[in-house]
Amino acid sequence: MRKTKLLIASLVLLCGTALAVVAPDRWTSTDSTDALRTQAESPTHVPPVPLLWKVSDRNNAVYLLGSIHLLKEDDYPLSADIDAVFDDAARVIFEVSPEELGSPEASASFREAAKLPDGRTLSDLISPRLREKLHRLLARQGGSLEQVNQYSPWFVNLSLMLGLSHSLGFSAELGVDQYLMQRAQEAGKPTAGLETIDDQLRALADAPIAEQVVGLEDFLDRPQAMPGELAELHEAWRAGDVSRLEAIALNEMMVKTPRTYQMVNVERNQAWLPLLRGMLDGRGRDNVLVVVGAMHLLGDDGLLALLAQADYTVERVCSACAGLEHPGLEASREPVSVPSGS
Repeated sequence: MRKTKLLIASLVLLCGTALAVVAPDRWTSTDSTDALRTQAESPTHVPPVPLLWKVSDRNNAVYLLGSIHLLKEDDYPLSADIDAVFDDAARVIFEVSPEELGSPEASASFREAAKLPDGRTLSDLISPRLREKLHRLLARQGGSLEQVNQYSPWFVNLSLMLGLSHSLGFSAELGVDQYLMQRAQEAGKPTAGLETIDDQLRALADAPIAEQVVGLEDFLDRPQAMPGELAELHEAWRAGDVSRLEAIALNEMMVKTPRTYQMVNVERNQAWLPLLRGMLDGRGRDNVLVVVGAMHLLGDDGLLALLAQADYTVERVCSACAGLEHPGLEASREPVSVPSGS
């Protein structure tokens, strides 16, 4: 795997706040999610195979849904399995609460996290060869190196990726988490977050500068490779292919940018685990839907493995998995029963 995928994986499958804060607000009509649920209903539309699991104890269940933070309109409607667990859930939990994401402070926090500290500049951190490539790329887009010189490599990389992904028809406003936030608002379901915006942005901003530069260098050296790599990741997510997602994103990140992997994935999973266990261990019988970036669920450090190790029952909710050769992670060959009420 080439290095560009490390950036794509971390931003598309792990850190949704950065994309949500940068992206403009798409949800301006209460009819938006209804339109997405019905626009592609035709004999030829095949919904994405959901990365969806039911984690349960004796009293209730937590549904864990692996999101992707960039999608296209023709990815909708989503699976009926997602509709069923959404309807069953008494509340919906995201990485960061919709209320915090929508606050005026969110943009300010993002801008502050994106800036380099201590008076350093991007030009100080990258080689003359890389500065020249970045200068030429920005000049073709009507910008300049001076406009981004105060920002961290991860932010510049994010900006370049969003520009290219938008030209390919991908949109952060169409991410699964953004879509379900709006559905929860329309349905009047309570929502909350597993962490704050500052928690998530800190994971990006505090990643080693050397590892941040790795992604920027590879992007600038091979911008023509990004469309195919983003398409490959999108295809694997659409197919619900656990082993493929791990191979093209998770495993390589562990080797090439190990400290970033620990900060963005492992440490956040460990922080979320007690919160998820708290949803299961109490006496309440309400079921909960939790929506996180897909990579947080996968691998030995993923939430599914951690919850299974804690002796909860973990089952994949996947009506379409009967047709998959290797569905992965304890997939049920029959749809997992979703009760009609809490």
